[in-house]
Parts: sequence; structure tokens; C-alpha cells
Amino acid sequence: MTTDQIILFTLFGAVFGLLLWGRFRYDIVAFAALMAGVVLGVVPTKNAFDGFGHPATLIVALVLVVSAGLVRSGAVMLITRTLVDSSRSLGAHISIMGAVGGVLSAFMNNVAALALLMPVDIQTARKAGRAPGLSLMPLSFATILGGMATLIGTPPNIIIASIRQESLGAPFKMFDFAPVGGLAAIAGLIFVALIGWRLIPAREDAMIEAEDIAEYIAELTVPEGNKQIGKRLAELQEEAHKADVAILGLMRDGKRRYGTARNAVLQGGDALVLEATPDALDEFRSTLNLALADSDREDLLLADGDGVEIVEVVVTEASRLNGRTAQAVGLSWRQRTVLLGLSRQGRKITSQLRTTELKPGDILLLLVPRDTVAHVTDWLGVLPLADRGLAVTQDSKTWLAIGMFAGAVAAASFGLIYLPIALGIVVVGYVLAKIVPLSELYTHIEWPVIVLLGSMIPLGAALETSGGTELIAGALVGLTEGLPAWVVLTVLMVVTMSLSDVLNNTATTIVAAPVGIQMAQSLGVSPDPFLMAVAVAASSAFLTPIGHKNNTLILGPGGYSFGDYWRMGLPLEIIVVAVSIPAILVFWPL
Repeated sequence: MTTDQIILFTLFGAVFGLLLWGRFRYDIVAFAALMAGVVLGVVPTKNAFDGFGHPATLIVALVLVVSAGLVRSGAVMLITRTLVDSSRSLGAHISIMGAVGGVLSAFMNNVAALALLMPVDIQTARKAGRAPGLSLMPLSFATILGGMATLIGTPPNIIIASIRQESLGAPFKMFDFAPVGGLAAIAGLIFVALIGWRLIPAREDAMIEAEDIAEYIAELTVPEGNKQIGKRLAELQEEAHKADVAILGLMRDGKRRYGTARNAVLQGGDALVLEATPDALDEFRSTLNLALADSDREDLLLADGDGVEIVEVVVTEASRLNGRTAQAVGLSWRQRTVLLGLSRQGRKITSQLRTTELKPGDILLLLVPRDTVAHVTDWLGVLPLADRGLAVTQDSKTWLAIGMFAGAVAAASFGLIYLPIALGIVVVGYVLAKIVPLSELYTHIEWPVIVLLGSMIPLGAALETSGGTELIAGALVGLTEGLPAWVVLTVLMVVTMSLSDVLNNTATTIVAAPVGIQMAQSLGVSPDPFLMAVAVAASSAFLTPIGHKNNTLILGPGGYSFGDYWRMGLPLEIIVVAVSIPAILVFWPL
């Protein structure tokens, strides 16, 4: 190996290792690697930022804005409100939601599709009196599968098309992925709807009322002059039992009291640490006249006199709360919002809520000034878990939004206009029509993904230029020497799938696609089947909650553990490979 190859392999190894460790966010890791590559001379300085102007990066950003426009216009809710019915059986509900999710994710970013449908699914589960965990994983998998069918459904397809243009002179078109990705998606959706959801581990709380599913660790303050002052904490147990609230402990002067907390005499300003559902918490609070927060924060919250709302939200990777505390973000003084409760599956919360570092998948109970819920959730970058009318839909512009998007897709599909230009025109149209407010235009772009793409693309190009991808391809070709073509494609898919299950699928695609092209060139065959194999495999991250953002989003709301995903995910990945390989050989022959 040359010096440049050694440096690049070391950089990629460090990137993958840090991504697996998870201590630092993926965009920071990728950007740091890019800077290191420039300093070490393996990435030319003049090409350092080429990735940020790359068509793949631009399309991902534009698709996110277009997706937001379709949501705000009411175009998507028009479909879901019509089709979703809580009286249906679980199997029928999963089949319909899976089909809707699959179709939507083919034409909008699959993370955006799940973000839209997840509150609908949870609300339906609540009305039906079943646990959301029975249907959220099938919905997540369905939105991942649907994205395989078109160019704009998922970032790996966009990256594959751009790499093909650079290597072979022409990109894949909008529906070139449909014969393989579409068939794999259909087969996967049938499995998920008929069999897959039955493989989700059963729990004792599988059929309890929805309000009992998400219990929060919460704090209620004993205000000055309250009648409970002077009582021992144990004396509140009777009222707590009636309200179905568990008293976990006592916070005094910002410190948790252990051991003797039951016999502690309550003082003004003490905070009771409780575990309860929102309704039970409110009942306990009103019975004992406790405060939702300390007096200063409550006065700030109620300053406008318009009342407050309690909302449930889930922390995402892109949220400004991720890895930070409510106190550090300035939740109370910046947004006049109080963190009332926190639900974290399988983990103890031992510190004060305001000083607890929040993580993706955490469910938060927030107290928000009335009529500012949409603004606060957008500012925080969190997802609401119930349909509380947060999206300000422009019903009168529903068909205008659909028409503009459909026209752009049709024009790009027939080669009349370059896809990034078509999507750019749609974004301009949405802004001029005020479907997407100009003030919110950039808030809908997931900037960490853009930074990841912009950083990894030059590194991937450097690896290819240095001959690094040729080395990897040679190793895989040597491993499969003398074997049939379908075996070679299968090995490539399995390797790519394995990487995608533990790494970001964008990073996986940038490395695996050039390897696929090199393998095809070594074998003297067309690279298209290898690119298709990488595209499908990179999107098929079903074994872990970290392989795809959709799987991370449902971790908390669904009450899943890390080991729950592979039960449905492993047979699904096998089905995807079994369907994709014959389809590739038929529609994209060697």
C-alpha cells in the first residue's frame, strides 16, 4: 500500500470507530476527518469543500424542504386522515400504515415520512388501547423500504446516482431504482404486514391502556405556604397510591435525598421526584396543590396569561437538546418552557431533570405557553408524539403543493430538466406561495447530514483516486473467485448491509459504491448491477436502532430495547437479498 492509502484507510478506520463509539456526533467526526485529510495532503486543498456543492448534497437538502412543504400544505395528512381507523385489527392497521408509509417515503425523505406518520400511529394505538410498540417498528421498517423505490426516497440512492454520473457519465433516473428497490420494498412490506410484526417480543404491558405506556420521571415542587409542609414524605403515599403515582425520592437544594427520604420532613421549595403518566401526575399535583416548577419559572411561564399546554415530544439526533441539558439550552428563559418529565427506556435518572443530559429517543413532557407549541418544538428540533394540531396546514394550497411537486418529478423523470434544478424550482414555488415560510426555509434542512455528506464525499473521492477502493474490490473479488455472479453480488450486499447496520448509511454508501464499480471492472462486467446491490443494501438497516435514523426515533416511543430489532429485521434483510439478487440479474444484467 502507498502512503496515501495507509493514511486514508487510517482516517476511514478512525471515522468508523468513532461512529460506532457514538461519543461524538457523526457530522463532527466526518468534518474532522476531512480537515485531517487536507492537512495530511491526501485531500487536495482546492477540492476540500467540493462535497458541499455536490449534486447529492443539494438534492438531500432540497428534498427535506419539499417534504416540509408537502406536510405544511396538508397534502400528506389528507391521505392519513382518510385511511387511518383505530377500530381496525392490528394486522390491518399495520398493513395500511405500512403501505401509506412506503408510498410516501418513495416521494419524500423517509425520515420525514416517519416523522409525519409516527404521531398518527401512536394516537391510533391509544384509541385502540394497545401499546404503540406493536406497530411503530413495522411503520419504521416500511418507511425505510419505501425509500428504496425512487431516486429521492433515501440518501443512498441519491449518492449512488451521483457516483454513477461521475464514473460512467450519466446518473440513474428517478424510477431506475423501482424494478429492484420497488420489488424488494413490496416483498418486505408483505412480510412486515403478515408475519414480521408478530416477531416483535411480547411484553406484559402489551395491551395496557396507552396512557399507562409512557410513564415519566417528573418533579413537582412544594410551594411556600403549602399544607404539605411539615409532613413526612411517607405521609403522601396514600394520595400517591390513589392517583397511581410512584414517589421515588426528594430533591432539596438541587441534591437527591437517598435512604432517609421517606422520613424527611417536607420544606418549602422541596421537589418530589415521581414516576407517573401525564394524567396521574396532574391529578396528584392538583390534589396536593403542588407546583409544576419553582415559582420563578412558573411566573415566567404564565406571564402572558394565555394559559399553558402539556405536550409529549421525542428527542431526535438533530435536536438541539441532544447531548445537552434543558438548563444548558436555556429552555425556561429562552422559550418559557418547563421540562416536566422524562421517559428513558431502561435507564435510571438519578440527577435533577433540568441537569440531566438528554439523548435521542428520550420522551419529554413539556409545559409550553399556549399557542407557542409549534414554535417551541421546531426550535428544539423534537417530534410531537400526539396529533395536537401543531402543524399549521395551508388546506387551500394542498393541491397546488401536490401539483408543483408532481410536475417537477414528471419533468425530471422524462429528462426534461435536471433533478436538482426541478426540486430547486419547487422550493422557490413553495416559498413564493407561502407554503413554506421564508423564515423557516433553512430550519427544515438537516444540517448534520449535509455536513456529513459534504465531508465524506471528498474523502471517498480521495480513496478512489489513491487506488484504495481498488484494493478493497480486489480482496472481495479474490474471496469470490470462480463463483457465480449472483454469489459475488450477494457477498457485496451482505458486507454493505453489515456496515449499514452499525454505521450511517450515507457513509456506508460513499465507501461501498466505488468498491462495487471496481469489482465490476475487475470482472469485466457492467457496474450497474453492483451499484444497485449497494443502493438496496445500504438502505436495509434493520438489525439495530442505530443503523437508520427511523429506528432511533422509535426506540423510546415504542419501548424497545437494542436487541428487539433483529427479530423482525434479520428475516427481513434475508428477504431483501433473496428478492433483490434475481431482480438485479433480470433488470440490470451483467
